[in-house]
Amino acid sequence: MLTNKVAIVTGGSRGIGKAISLELGSKGATVIVNYNGSKDAAEAVVNTITENGGKAVAYPCNVSDFNSVKEFIENIVKEYGQIDILVNNAGITKDNLLLKMSDSDFDDVINVNLKGAFNCLKHASRYMLKQRSGKIINLTSVIGIVGNMGQANYAASKAGVIGLTKSAAKELASRGITVNAVAPGFIKTEMTDVLNEKIKEATLEKIPLNRFGEAEEIAKLVSFLASDDANYITGQVIQVDGGMV
Repeated sequence: MLTNKVAIVTGGSRGIGKAISLELGSKGATVIVNYNGSKDAAEAVVNTITENGGKAVAYPCNVSDFNSVKEFIENIVKEYGQIDILVNNAGITKDNLLLKMSDSDFDDVINVNLKGAFNCLKHASRYMLKQRSGKIINLTSVIGIVGNMGQANYAASKAGVIGLTKSAAKELASRGITVNAVAPGFIKTEMTDVLNEKIKEATLEKIPLNRFGEAEEIAKLVSFLASDDANYITGQVIQVDGGMV
């Protein structure tokens, strides 16, 4: 259980982030559901958690903005006195072939997916260091491990998250802070629902378990890594992909 723990979930209003927020809330954590543009969705997640007896609040912040994140983290500490769990989940895609990809499409994805994780990790870890405890879970992707056509920006950002995870794990371990990464494969979310059937069928053929993953399956692993049961696990990248990679 995560009773009396304060957890921040960036991009916590939709897809995998929503599932993580709900799971952590169900385990007793006070969940800070971060969002950038989807206020209604974030508040709906908060309502679901509170209606089931949990504690949660929606909080806006653009994770790619260094100073905004600093203020966001400071406000959470002022309000709750601690940060026990940080889940860096916020991410975007702007897919295109390398030769057609604009510099802004590359920069935007790097700024949210990688710089955003750095911003949150840097500011939150300051308080975790004082506490001498903390759990940081970064959402990467199997695409960051194997690459993918049309996703050079996304693959680079997620590969960067893996390097960030391993380096931060070594830097923070002496103060009792663990840093791990979860690498989802093809998970059923709003983002994947829009793909046509041919792409879905072609992808299924590459997955030995012959099905797409559920967001809740990612959330349960994140919940485990956030718990005391995972105290001796750090610097790891755990793939949840049905054997695809």
